Amino acid sequence: MSSSTNTPTHHTSTIGSIGAPSRRNTELALLVFAVVIPVFAYANVGLAIDDKVPTGLLSYGLGLGLLAAVAHLAVRKFAPYADPLLLPLATLLNGLGLVIIWRLDQSKLLQSINQAGNAAPRQLMYTALAIALFVAVLFFLKDHRVLQRYTYISMVGALVLLLLPLVPGLGANIYGAKIWISVAGFSIQPGEFAKIVLAIFFAGYLMVKRDALALASRRFMGLYLPRGRDLGPILVVWFISILILVFETDLGTSLLFFGMFVIMLYVATERTSWIVFGLLMSAGGAVGVASFEPHIQTRVQAWLDPMHEYMLSRSGVQDGIIHSEQAMQALWAFGSGGTLGTGLGQGHSELIRFAANSDFILATFGEELGLAGVMAILMLYGLIAERGIRTALAARDPFGKLLAVGLSGAFALQVFVVAGGVMGLIPLTGMTMPFLASGGSSVIANWALIGVLIRISDTARRPAPAPAPSPDAEMTQVVRP
Repeated sequence: MSSSTNTPTHHTSTIGSIGAPSRRNTELALLVFAVVIPVFAYANVGLAIDDKVPTGLLSYGLGLGLLAAVAHLAVRKFAPYADPLLLPLATLLNGLGLVIIWRLDQSKLLQSINQAGNAAPRQLMYTALAIALFVAVLFFLKDHRVLQRYTYISMVGALVLLLLPLVPGLGANIYGAKIWISVAGFSIQPGEFAKIVLAIFFAGYLMVKRDALALASRRFMGLYLPRGRDLGPILVVWFISILILVFETDLGTSLLFFGMFVIMLYVATERTSWIVFGLLMSAGGAVGVASFEPHIQTRVQAWLDPMHEYMLSRSGVQDGIIHSEQAMQALWAFGSGGTLGTGLGQGHSELIRFAANSDFILATFGEELGLAGVMAILMLYGLIAERGIRTALAARDPFGKLLAVGLSGAFALQVFVVAGGVMGLIPLTGMTMPFLASGGSSVIANWALIGVLIRISDTARRPAPAPAPSPDAEMTQVVRP
């Protein structure tokens, strides 16, 4: 006869969190390269222009290195699990932009027309302010989901920012576009900041309404057509973008505003029909406004026949329209660069004259670094957009996903419309290349955008905390022979 024996066995149940690497050391190593490359480029420009190493090389290197170190320490402290590539990529682009702005500062031609001379020191100051805002975003924004509470406040804020240039006495009409405001002697472009605030509103709105917007009433030519009452949001956004285009004659902000909404709408609903509707409405609105707005007509004409605009500009014809030779000069700059470029400091992109260091700065890269250099620059931009999309995929909450997609989409759209305009693919829009171009509003707003993306990626990559040990961890096992 055998008897049952109760043998108590103790099992300790401990579940630890999977220790995901923070990758901050990887970020630091990449930041070193992101600072060293512009420093070498700076020395290269000085040697090409004056046959000697520029006297400001040390101060430039230390300044850029200090700003990169401050940003890195802020990420290490406040967002330790953030994506390790976003900060080095932005630093590299910003540093290269400073180099080319300084290179154009040395141009006697641009100095003679007061378009250069001290733009690089001013841009370095704006970069310092941008890094300060970047650190403030990481410090105050502990969790990106807090922004969801301000969905409709963001809508009001974005509309205020977009309407500020139309306020008499505050708005400034510069080269035909009313997209600036003048405050204490400084020109500010509110639309650069509006894109971030709009992304917050769109993310909050679409997260709530996505199910209704995804419903389709009928299928037509392979597309699921949305219900009539669900077309309201896209019609409202389209109408506002047309108003911006009409009253501010700003094609760039209008395209960016509407394009970002359509991208986020597509991601939220997974309906291709929204993309088709968005493209048709965008094209229809632009064509309609261009039919009666002279400023837009001039840009379209410069796109269709840049040589004709160049000849009219050189002839000094007085027909009440401002003719520009910039589009043709930019194309000549790209053509002169060829595959490998003329070399840093050895081009003639100053012939573009005004906006050579802002709207048309990519033409200088194209001439002095060639097709290879332009492709490298576009690849850096593509990597920022890709890391933003990767952040959206990793985000655990729908609001974070939509916000990351919106910010990445807005960034990529801005690069596309600026590069496309300078290269002659689409009409010029008047926007500036993120991080590269001279301008305080652009660099400050884009560093804030990178800060929000880093916050979202930190939340997405942060390992889940280990659960507290259970008091009932002791179990009794019955063993029978």
